[in-house]
Amino acid sequence: MPFPATHASVERALSERGYSEPTSVQAAVLAPDAQGRDLLVSAQTGSGKTVAFGLAMVSTLLGDAERFGPPAEPLALVIAPTRELALQVQRELAWLYAPAGARVASCVGGMDIRREARALADGCHVVVGTPGRLRDHLERGRLDPSRLQAVVLDEADEMLDLGFREDLEFILGAAPADRRTLLFSATIAREIAILAQKFQHDALRIDTVDRSQPHGDIDYKAVLVAPGEIEHAVVNVLRFIDPPGALVFCHTREAVRRLNGSLLERGFATVALSGEMGQNERNHALQALRDGRARVCVATDVAARGIDLPGLDLVIHAELPRGRDALLHRSGRTGRAGRKGVCVLITPFNRRRRTELLLQQAGVEAEFRGPPSAEDVRKRDQERLVQDPVFAEESSEEDVATAGLLLAQRTPEEIAAALVRLVRARLPEPEELYDPGPQRTREPRSPRTPMPEREEGEPRPAYDPGRSERFATGPMAWFRMSIGRRNNADPRWLLPVICRRGHVTRKEIGAIRIFDGETRFEIVEEAAQRFAEAAIGKTAKGENIRFERSEPPEAGGPRPDPAPRRERPPAKPPREDAPAPREMRRPARDERAPSVREVAVDRPPRREVVEKREAPAEPERGRRFMPRTPAAEANRPGGVGKPRGAPPKPWGKPAGKGKPRRP
Repeated sequence: MPFPATHASVERALSERGYSEPTSVQAAVLAPDAQGRDLLVSAQTGSGKTVAFGLAMVSTLLGDAERFGPPAEPLALVIAPTRELALQVQRELAWLYAPAGARVASCVGGMDIRREARALADGCHVVVGTPGRLRDHLERGRLDPSRLQAVVLDEADEMLDLGFREDLEFILGAAPADRRTLLFSATIAREIAILAQKFQHDALRIDTVDRSQPHGDIDYKAVLVAPGEIEHAVVNVLRFIDPPGALVFCHTREAVRRLNGSLLERGFATVALSGEMGQNERNHALQALRDGRARVCVATDVAARGIDLPGLDLVIHAELPRGRDALLHRSGRTGRAGRKGVCVLITPFNRRRRTELLLQQAGVEAEFRGPPSAEDVRKRDQERLVQDPVFAEESSEEDVATAGLLLAQRTPEEIAAALVRLVRARLPEPEELYDPGPQRTREPRSPRTPMPEREEGEPRPAYDPGRSERFATGPMAWFRMSIGRRNNADPRWLLPVICRRGHVTRKEIGAIRIFDGETRFEIVEEAAQRFAEAAIGKTAKGENIRFERSEPPEAGGPRPDPAPRRERPPAKPPREDAPAPREMRRPARDERAPSVREVAVDRPPRREVVEKREAPAEPERGRRFMPRTPAAEANRPGGVGKPRGAPPKPWGKPAGKGKPRRP
């Protein structure tokens, strides 16, 4: 359906841009019951929310006027979570309000604050910025909110996740009480509802999200890979699809830096976006994507929020999103404005269950499949080469002359082979990956069987590890690895090695038997062939461990010999003159000597005898008393080397020196 009747200048801008039909959210904000009211809007990412709130504000800002008046204090304020999104909103509102003569200013972090202050002083009609920078201008008195008629919060859920609640409350509290508040978000969480209830008045709730189909223009695919081949899977997916623009998501800055460097080494035209980059670096990276100088962008969740790039047809989750909202926001970078897009989730074998739960929470159906192999990539390269539009272009006279010169000196087969080599030389080499084969649909988990009721006082049954669901069951195949007890083998670190080298999960591993020189373990029969292809005959960097098939320990020949024991040296022969050993026997009761207790019972009680001793003579005052014993006499001060009858040396200072003691 065509656009509803709006302001004449805005209709002229839409027609110049080629907008003929509104999206669902644009039509909802232009409905008669939404005119002049506060709005709480939830819409899918990429559904045209920027143009939607631009259309919703035009009646409030212009009224019946044809154009905006002279620029002065701002009439509208738009708050966005990131710098890139704020600058993108500024560009969109600039062309939408251009026929009406609007001046749109931006205030974002990382830009020259003095230039922004001059733009605010010169006057403007609409200000777009990030929460921190807008609050800074408000506190410094550079931004006058007295004439604000509308305030828009774009991606409000993301701003709350980033911790901007205090800044948002400060900005909304400084705005006039009679302004319109338009709150746009991809999801309406509890925090969003509380914020809307606090700062909106009689808000109209608009929900344009189709719960049964989160995004009909995005095709979701889940690629199952080994945990150690995630980077190689990203390479093959990029080579197989070969999109004009792709966005690869990672969790941390370090992961972005590592993956971006790896793709650059392989020959991909890539750029990186992360929070540690300056604004100029981010602008150059985005401009390279818009110009076509770069075709792949490796970014974190926050850095890529709100990015709208032309030709972005592929989104790759190199690391699985942390939740439903993160999945929808990431995937919403593609399939925008009616374009089709592909979303690929790189899923390790041991994270498949988590991926299924994530897709179920988001209401998304995805096809689980193996990664494209190197042979698949080469076949797709051949198809693209044959269908290249360069063959349909008209050749110039110079091209025809050069072709004739080549045909005169070379055969057509040689020329075609050289062309293929030139094309392949410009393409990154695909990686060899393990293909798990066709994926079967997993059956839903059966409900747990309740524990049998026990009578009061009945003992709890003993734990049987063989009946536990954590252990694999069914037909098993035995394998061995060239490491054992002599190498400090332990199941705690052997289990991750088996899973990583053999592309299996913990639930597919049975018993593990550790011997002195080797370790034997079980693999379920369904995964035995996969394990053999991935582990047998191959080595890993930094690990000198070999795998091969084996027989069960009981039926597979003799077990490895235990370590030999050291024999004790022979005892020395007894000496001839040694006395004969005494015969050790326990004497009879009548031969034993009476015990102390028995003797104490027979004899009368002992009297305590206190010996009276004379008290020692009191020493002279000012002298130290020492008993008259030979040892004490020798150690007495001044007593060594003197005759026995010499008077003792006084203890303390000599007479005449210092203050004498009082008697």
